[in-house]
Amino acid sequence: MARRRRQEDPINHDRWLVSYADFITLLFAFFVVMYSISSLNEDKYKVLTESIEGVFQQQDRSIKPIPIGDERLKGQGSEGDAEIAESGQPPDPLTSIAEQIQEQFAGLLGEGQLQVRGNEMWLELELNSSLLFPSGDAIPDHDAFDIVEKISNILEPFDNPIQVEGFTDNLPIRTALYPTNWELSAARAASVVRMLAMGGVEPQRLAAVGYGEFQPIADNADREGRARNRRVVLVISRDVDSRRQSTTPAQ
Repeated sequence: MARRRRQEDPINHDRWLVSYADFITLLFAFFVVMYSISSLNEDKYKVLTESIEGVFQQQDRSIKPIPIGDERLKGQGSEGDAEIAESGQPPDPLTSIAEQIQEQFAGLLGEGQLQVRGNEMWLELELNSSLLFPSGDAIPDHDAFDIVEKISNILEPFDNPIQVEGFTDNLPIRTALYPTNWELSAARAASVVRMLAMGGVEPQRLAAVGYGEFQPIADNADREGRARNRRVVLVISRDVDSRRQSTTPAQ
């Protein structure tokens, strides 16, 4: 009896078409995704291209600063605009502060209770401690708030750094709050800093330093000299780099 031959399945030579179709489908999907991404960023690319072209095609844009927000200095108003229009440049901050201080405190300047001096790098406002504090204390008097509030209104529109320095005479003090004149002078400077911040001056601009009795500007041998040495000085610097490093008062 003859053995029956096993029938073999015919070879399908077209199976590669399935793999090829899958590859084409994936490739199509890839290009669809890439096209969709490019469509989403098309506007951004257009803006970037126009910005770059504008920089190179228009010389004014590459030279003039870009105005951001309100260019007018706070508190300047129409007078500040008039000064800018006449000179072509904004007024110098230190000069403007000095002029406003002299206008606001003409009486204290005439009495010698307040002094204004400075140079190109900083401006000093020196106040006698009796205007702000009772003897041997760093808690401000009632009048101190009015004085410092006026100063705050003048300083607030500007960005200049401000260092408040406290000084005392050489009479020793020994209390629970102020064991020495170091603590008293530092506490008085800190009190003025707090009042300036309450008046609207940004705290980042402020610093408090106490020098105690060791930076006299007058002889401590008499009452008048000791009164001059008890003082608070506001040092308004042109910028952070020009902040005064040390105080060497003239004798």
